Amino acid sequence: MRTHNPTWFALSAIALAVSNQTLAEEQQANTAKPQNELEKIIVTGVPQRRTVMASSVSVSSISAEQINVSTPRTTAEAFRILPGVRSESTGGEGNANIAVRGLPVASGGAKFLQLQEDGLPVLQFGDIAFGNADIFMRLDSTVQSVESIRGGSASTAASNAPGGIINFISKTGESESGSVSTTFGLDYDEFRTDFEYGTYLSDSVRFHVGGFVRQGEGPRNTGYTGNKGGQIKANLTKEFDNGYVRLYLKHLDDRSTSYLPMPMRSNGDSLATFDSLEDTPHSAYFIKTQGLGANNEIRQGDMRDGMHPQVDSVGVEASFDLGNDWKIENRFRVANVKGTFNSPFPAEVGSSTSIAASIAGEGATLKYANGPHAGSAFNDDTLMRIHTFDVEMRDFGSIVNDTKLTKALSDDTSVTFGFYASEQTIAMSWLWNSYLMELQGDNAALVDVFAADGTVYSENGLYAYGTPAWGNCCQRNYDTDYSTRAPYLAISSQFDDLTLDASVRYDSGEAKGTYAGAVVSQRDINGDGVISKPEEQVAGIDIANPSAVNYDWSYTSYSIGANYQINPSQAVFGRVSEGARANADRLLFGKVNADGSVAKEDAIDEVTQYEFGLKQRFDNGSLFATAFYAETEEQNFEATSQKFFDRQYEAKGIELEGVYFVGSFDFRGNMTWTDAEIAKDALTPEVVGNTPRRQADFIYSLMARYNMEQGAVGLSFIGTTDAYAQDNNDLKFDGYTQVNAFASYDIAENLSVSLNINNLFDTVGLTEAEEGSVPANDIIRARSINGRTSSVTLNYQF
Repeated sequence: MRTHNPTWFALSAIALAVSNQTLAEEQQANTAKPQNELEKIIVTGVPQRRTVMASSVSVSSISAEQINVSTPRTTAEAFRILPGVRSESTGGEGNANIAVRGLPVASGGAKFLQLQEDGLPVLQFGDIAFGNADIFMRLDSTVQSVESIRGGSASTAASNAPGGIINFISKTGESESGSVSTTFGLDYDEFRTDFEYGTYLSDSVRFHVGGFVRQGEGPRNTGYTGNKGGQIKANLTKEFDNGYVRLYLKHLDDRSTSYLPMPMRSNGDSLATFDSLEDTPHSAYFIKTQGLGANNEIRQGDMRDGMHPQVDSVGVEASFDLGNDWKIENRFRVANVKGTFNSPFPAEVGSSTSIAASIAGEGATLKYANGPHAGSAFNDDTLMRIHTFDVEMRDFGSIVNDTKLTKALSDDTSVTFGFYASEQTIAMSWLWNSYLMELQGDNAALVDVFAADGTVYSENGLYAYGTPAWGNCCQRNYDTDYSTRAPYLAISSQFDDLTLDASVRYDSGEAKGTYAGAVVSQRDINGDGVISKPEEQVAGIDIANPSAVNYDWSYTSYSIGANYQINPSQAVFGRVSEGARANADRLLFGKVNADGSVAKEDAIDEVTQYEFGLKQRFDNGSLFATAFYAETEEQNFEATSQKFFDRQYEAKGIELEGVYFVGSFDFRGNMTWTDAEIAKDALTPEVVGNTPRRQADFIYSLMARYNMEQGAVGLSFIGTTDAYAQDNNDLKFDGYTQVNAFASYDIAENLSVSLNINNLFDTVGLTEAEEGSVPANDIIRARSINGRTSSVTLNYQF
């Protein structure tokens, strides 16, 4: 799968598919019996550390050894192998749409699911427009394990996470080892090196450091180096007789191409000039954008920046036994976060004549603005109107602290008192422009438009400073701060084979700041002393007349669960939970009153969930099944359609996760059946009863692996059944199965080589589209999984 992420090592592109849990260490003897998945200790989203078998939640865990064997190519692709999680990872390194158990993703991001690093959120809101949380995190060899909880006590364990939590847990130097891994793309341009090392400095002090660097065009034909940068993480731990203190450091500076919906046939087939598996509207002839900046200064943007997160964070974690059965834990992080998001969006793919006339009047003509045919007439029947999603994330910084005080009332009962506080800034500017581009992949040229009398209406393809086709909606400025405070209480008790736990959390918050929309004026952008047609109406930010943001919110969450272990190999559990999530930037420009207030029903979205599960352990494997039902509210705004959503959803289904070992074979996989519908819609009542967009009945991932004395081979399968493109339930995506293959060989005791082939059969798999019905020209704007890519990785462990 020509996955945008560079290489993810490669050691596993395949397992990329498969399961959160791959076998144990690759260097273990094949006869060694791996740990049963139900005996793993879970620490994420639960009131007390317990094994999966003894917990009344649906959880999955990936160990460090499993990650070394089966690391996916991108962070979002790793989520596809989690039961119950629908991760639409076709946007590249970030900007994925991530849903869990039928909870909706009406616009984008991970609205009801929180992404964490070492127990604290990457961002307080996972669906900030053009600033989704997954953009600011990278999965690399510094990660010791990945834990996920779906539903359950996630509602009370974290703010804004009623659907679940996915937590990256870092290595801390306990293993006293390291590794270096280098990956090369064989049929696409990618080069990446990962490294990590940890050891003890003394009997009580240890450290771990690691990260990656990479560079390349990526899996699609951008025409330039779209992926460039890296990450370094480090931590230092001091152990004491009664606890420890740990310092975390992280520096991320990484550019990666963002893939937005692109033109293709309604069934996903490629156009004659645009390959849906390999091409993208990015082009070597479209590098710079020019217009006004956040302060209405003349500025340039660079399309090569793509998604460019810049993160510098410092965190401290401490845990101490206080005596008399008291224990305190505290996690703190301060993060300086900024970046850019720059990518071409085909706002329209239609008749060249009609698009030209909409700009320069009847009789308008077109010429190539650049490229090999620059200056010659443009006679193609079809043309793309491009809006540049050019966003400056000036400040996404945050301060987060989570304190827990636990009292063990007996060997089997404990109570936890906690207090969570966070400050999240959202300061960004949308600086969009409009261009014309030929309908071609692999370095499309820009196109100029002329009136019938020869008047020039564009400059090097740019026909408007702003987006007049969308009413100049998208010159915007946000300067807002969000404060969250949340005391919580959790009680857990075990009575022989019965485990009971209950938790409650009270979230309250405030949003303060301003936002400003567009103002149109005449401006000599290129400084030539002449006002051209595009310069007659230049969209800038109305910084002199900002609107106020001044509202607060509060909600109470609870979760009650019970787990009964019928025998050593079988357990059942049940849980009821209610949680919510506060809305942030997507409320602005439509839901905020003149005085800055927001209606309570708009400020938060509530989620109620019921679960019943069965866990069965076998001699050679395990099975984990969970039935679920969820009711969800959602307020949202979608930039590409300029629409608000005000809905209620219902979803029910069954989630299966299993593993089985036989001889040198191991088989792993999961499958989720979901029956979801729109139960109520205040703005578009005609969609009530329809299936939510992109929600398939079945999603699944399966893997078969054969372990040899000096290596392994395997296949993985990731798939989905049919799904509707939009809520009107007209255009439907075909289901697909993506097949990945891998093979690894141990050259020496500590040196291995692996070959990975992603999307072995070059399958088309659509994950989203702008259109809800098939247009007259049969061309839709959609995102597909990447075509076949192959990579080789050398890995040295020491």
